[in-house]
Amino acid sequence: MAYTQFGSDLLEIEALKFQGSGKVQITGSLGDVMKESAQASLSFVRSIAKTLKIDHKQFNKFDFHIHVPEGATPKDGPSAGVALSVCLASILANKKIDRFVAMTGEITLSGKVLEIGGLKEKLLAALRGGIKKVLIPQSNVKDLQEMPKEVLDNLKIIPIDRIEQAFKECLINDKSSK
Repeated sequence: MAYTQFGSDLLEIEALKFQGSGKVQITGSLGDVMKESAQASLSFVRSIAKTLKIDHKQFNKFDFHIHVPEGATPKDGPSAGVALSVCLASILANKKIDRFVAMTGEITLSGKVLEIGGLKEKLLAALRGGIKKVLIPQSNVKDLQEMPKEVLDNLKIIPIDRIEQAFKECLINDKSSK
């Protein structure tokens, strides 16, 4: 979910891994802060690879390409950290992501999920986009008091304070789509 100068919207994030040596390419008209979030996400996923049952050799055996489509729209800010981490964990652990979940949150290198801005606008975008479940930073729960009733009635909002919680909510174990 994003709140840009053009309004709120849902952003798709794509990631590929392919034979290589551990290089990361990030595309899609992204600003420096969002690129840094992608690097932090990869570092965190790498740091807990064993917990996620990811073979650590993948990090030196593959290159990674992260792309956020709609390149004509500039995108920046740290709030995609949770989504970037889930996307990378998905390709490395070979697990699908529940397509009816949206998420927002800045992450730290230790996996903590930090507060973001524009929550109301992001939740409205999720509702418009047919999303059923939204992960938000625990520290943004206070902002839910200002949400329209329609948003609270139609979205399952799950506060998280650690990125591992997002993995449990988003990654599908059985390889089938929900």
